[in-house]
Amino acid sequence: MDASAARICYEDFEVGSVRTFGPRRVTREEIIEFATEFDPQPMHLDDKAAEKSMLKSLSGSGWHTCAIMMRMIYDGLLHESSSLGAPGVEEMRWVRPMRPDDELTITLTCLGKRESKSRPQVGVVSYRLEMTNAKGEVVLTSSYSGFFGKRNPGAAS
Repeated sequence: MDASAARICYEDFEVGSVRTFGPRRVTREEIIEFATEFDPQPMHLDDKAAEKSMLKSLSGSGWHTCAIMMRMIYDGLLHESSSLGAPGVEEMRWVRPMRPDDELTITLTCLGKRESKSRPQVGVVSYRLEMTNAKGEVVLTSSYSGFFGKRNPGAAS
């Protein structure tokens, strides 16, 4: 999205600010569907096999959890921002399995921001993300940075 048309640009991020997205319910059917196509390990496909695994019951793939996280961030922030992508992920941890019927919520905390030295129209925003289930148990944590277009390139922010 062009920064001039975006509702949320680099200048709008404040260090220490917190955004919350969700909840989003995960179904048993989507866990099995995702696993069938992308991560067909038994603990993601079959209840009996999952009971024998270290997870003890059917659980979503960690990669499925990441895909849901990305969708929630897109729906809650990126689609209305001047997002220009990201240089990568510094940390991603699967803390607890994602289970059928989990209600997932994301808390996204802005840890810092800086202007790009090589691209004056771009700013870099760093985050800490925590995904929890309805019980308040942490399912996933992540740290990463994102590139955002500036509304007023060249202006001090």
